[in-house]
Amino acid sequence: MICKKNIRLKEYDYSTNGYYFVTICTNYRKSYLNNEKVKKVVVTELARLSYLKGIKIDFYVIMPEHIHVIIILEDSAYSLFEILRRFKSKTTVLVKKIANQGWQLQKLWQPNYFEHIIRNEKALGKIREYIKNNPGEEVNSFDKFYGTV
Repeated sequence: MICKKNIRLKEYDYSTNGYYFVTICTNYRKSYLNNEKVKKVVVTELARLSYLKGIKIDFYVIMPEHIHVIIILEDSAYSLFEILRRFKSKTTVLVKKIANQGWQLQKLWQPNYFEHIIRNEKALGKIREYIKNNPGEEVNSFDKFYGTV
């Protein structure tokens, strides 16, 4: 029996207002995100998350086998888990349609993700710099920064 380790903070409400730094890895760390069509799906779906009430995408970078993103929750009807489940599900469905046009894809993402609760403005600045300095091709913020923590 495989036992998954829970890496979330116990007793923390992940729908709490704040900034969250998230890393999502592709399944088996394959370089799916090198494909321009796949990358476009991921960017489009990140942007669509901002249409959900109380969710903003602050900054992101897309690497060949993972993405880093800062998600802001502000009176959101969704928890971080629900947001990421929705994002991973939607992108997988859309990318499978692309994959059927020439290559096989079982799963786009690893089952879990890594998150860090950003607790202050100094940490937010460091994480934004980290994202900006990553060697990914697609570094962006969807708008100007959304204020401070």
